[in-house]
Amino acid sequence: MMHPVRETRRPTASFAVGFFVREMTFETFHRLIETHRADGHAHLFVPVFRRVGADLLTPVSAFLRLRSMAPDAFLLESVEGGEKLGRYSFLGARPYLRVEVRGERVVLHHPDRSEKSATDFFTTMRQLLRRYHPVSVPELPRFTGGAVGYLGYDMVRQLEHLPSPPPDDLELPDARWNFYDTVVAFDHVRHQLVLMAGVFVEPDTELHAAYDEAVARLDMLSDMLAQASLEVPEPVALPAAPLTSNFSRNAFCEAVCRAKEYIYEGDIFQVVLSQRFAMPYTGDRFNLYRALRQVNPSPYLFYIDFGDLALIGSSPEVLVRVEHGRAEVLPIAGTRPRGRTPEEDQALEAELKADPKEQAEHLMLVDLGRNDLGRVCRFGTVQVDRFAFVVRYSHVMHLVSLVSGELASGYDALDALAACFPAGTVSGAPKVRAMEIIDELEPTRRGVYAGAVGYMDFSGNLDTCIAIRTMVVRNGTIYIQAGAGIVADSEPEREYEETVNKARALVEAMRVAASGLL
Repeated sequence: MMHPVRETRRPTASFAVGFFVREMTFETFHRLIETHRADGHAHLFVPVFRRVGADLLTPVSAFLRLRSMAPDAFLLESVEGGEKLGRYSFLGARPYLRVEVRGERVVLHHPDRSEKSATDFFTTMRQLLRRYHPVSVPELPRFTGGAVGYLGYDMVRQLEHLPSPPPDDLELPDARWNFYDTVVAFDHVRHQLVLMAGVFVEPDTELHAAYDEAVARLDMLSDMLAQASLEVPEPVALPAAPLTSNFSRNAFCEAVCRAKEYIYEGDIFQVVLSQRFAMPYTGDRFNLYRALRQVNPSPYLFYIDFGDLALIGSSPEVLVRVEHGRAEVLPIAGTRPRGRTPEEDQALEAELKADPKEQAEHLMLVDLGRNDLGRVCRFGTVQVDRFAFVVRYSHVMHLVSLVSGELASGYDALDALAACFPAGTVSGAPKVRAMEIIDELEPTRRGVYAGAVGYMDFSGNLDTCIAIRTMVVRNGTIYIQAGAGIVADSEPEREYEETVNKARALVEAMRVAASGLL
């Protein structure tokens, strides 16, 4: 049921943040809490919100204002099918908690202290996200607060026994998730900002004081976004040094040949081998994101700043999405470049759909997605909603399928994430044996690449993409990793070139950022 909110309009001194639309009143705040307490919920998360006009502001300019005054900021955007802007963009800064994982050690970093968790990552996250019952406000966007971060590929070692891990040369955290109780959403349909300040309500919380503190946070956000001046980062030229790789061309081709031997011997049907490129970079990291969103718009655009580490990505592929108890995966396998004319584009689509190798590989990964969901979904509910349809992006087109199922009793979004992790499209099939072969043939651990990036909320929902087409920026270096699916008839040189081509869009974004053409 929709609850009444204040509908009066009031002037604002802000040029960027437009007219006031409405705000949750204390009366509504109080009524929602009392209703949920009567239902037996003692610990609540209530998003106090304010809507304001924002036709003179963009997600990029808002982020630049936000990050100048608050640390550890994030920006999540979406371009559906590579061509249509998703309804909401989400921004946040100043997390109240960070969860960091290295091996089996899980540490909770609070603003004033750190403590080691007594449980594993998945149990820790489940406890943190379930502690408070979320109060739903129907008119708000799907994400009103929760955790934003990544699960590195090597987190699979907590889920499966992989006996021979390669060297961990970058020594990145296996996972990092920041918890945010204050979030800004861009509503691109209404051209409004939705400012949300979450309140954690305990049985003894003084409600007037809690509401006033939330409104003060909304005022702070409004002031940040209303700054008249905007400091736009200057471009910095890329060094003349070429990209370096953790594989030589010959070594990669030899790894492909060895992988094919495993296929001939019946160990696997497919395995994804990848190489990691690196280049020095001393410019503003956010310029890379600004360039990437222009060069390669995708369903999952993200910039997550952890201070010592930034993730910048334009992933096309869902890892797993859970909303209201329904889980979805969208395996992608099969690629062609975009045509230079509409006629050439259509011809390339027809060629992709008719290619038996692409179809066979796609079917294998759809079956793997069905099996993954079948581990946590109610029997008989897993289905292929759409099979092998073509989705176009700025540089390429892909074959995509949608597989979904209803979570079984006793399973939640974190179970679905664990069941589907890592995706078959970045590991292989059968998955565990493919990962053992990846450990043998790749020279270093993958780190963030082929893991998961996204958010989890207090309502039990989760939206994660596969960490591909992703830059990791750390200590003045950009790392880009790209892979190729190896099957029985793979040609080593062509697979090597595929990894180089997949990295090309990110390299192009780096050059755009350096050129100042933003």
